[in-house]
Amino acid sequence: MTRAAEELAIHQLLGRLVYFHVHFIEPSEPGVATTDRTTSEQAARPLPGPLCCRHASAPRSHQPTAPLGPSAWTALIEVAETLTDHYRPCPAEENCCATCRIVAAAHATGSRWAQTECHRYGPAGRASQLPSVCGQAAAVRIGRAFTRSHGAVTHCSGLGRHTSPPQELLPSTEELPLTGELLALWADPAATTRAPVVSWLNHCTGLDDVRRVLRTRRTRT
Repeated sequence: MTRAAEELAIHQLLGRLVYFHVHFIEPSEPGVATTDRTTSEQAARPLPGPLCCRHASAPRSHQPTAPLGPSAWTALIEVAETLTDHYRPCPAEENCCATCRIVAAAHATGSRWAQTECHRYGPAGRASQLPSVCGQAAAVRIGRAFTRSHGAVTHCSGLGRHTSPPQELLPSTEELPLTGELLALWADPAATTRAPVVSWLNHCTGLDDVRRVLRTRRTRT
């Protein structure tokens, strides 16, 4: 795949992430009424996380990525900034390592998606485990895609804090369709034409539709 084609694939994946977040995850935020969501998000700010490797006294082996400039990747940051119960950005807030920012945003996104899906129709026996596991996997997979797309050979401490969970711990697309697809697509963005896209999600307008489809599919099996 050429660099231009790979960048196009990344943009498509980011667009798909934002679309499903805005239309499926945000409206289903547990415990917050739709009319109160804007007020609550404006009032809340994410708790600070660890210092990024640009601001921390990191070992010399850590090489911070330059601050994030205007790009499609800022959409992921904007999504994460609404997830104040999961997003833990660097407290310095300015001129942060771009990789650290993307990793923190990806972790928050993966965690919230899994939490929301578990709340609506996920496997009850793993509901307490999956948000953390999916957050870790999203942080690693999206973080690595970011460093590849920027041609960066980096030992960013933000990326190094996360390890990829074993595949058997991750949800399948039959358990958590949105989160499962997110993790599958970002496992190798350059191979998106061969990656398992959950095509029936394109015909859903919200999590109620997803739940109905899953109920039908599970009944058939």
